[in-house]
Amino acid sequence: MGTKIARAAFLVAAMMFFAVLALDIAVPALVLGSMALSIWAVSSEGLSVRRERETTA
Repeated sequence: MGTKIARAAFLVAAMMFFAVLALDIAVPALVLGSMALSIWAVSSEGLSVRRERETTA
């Protein structure tokens, strides 16, 4: 009886570990991706404004 409970507890602990490990990789990847996308959006808009200023001057 004790070994079944211990095996079930180990299985649950292992599942939680690997689930958290996957989130530990996915969440920072999403954050960094959104940061890069926002920087790209801002920089591309800033470049178009600079080009308009250069052509009008």
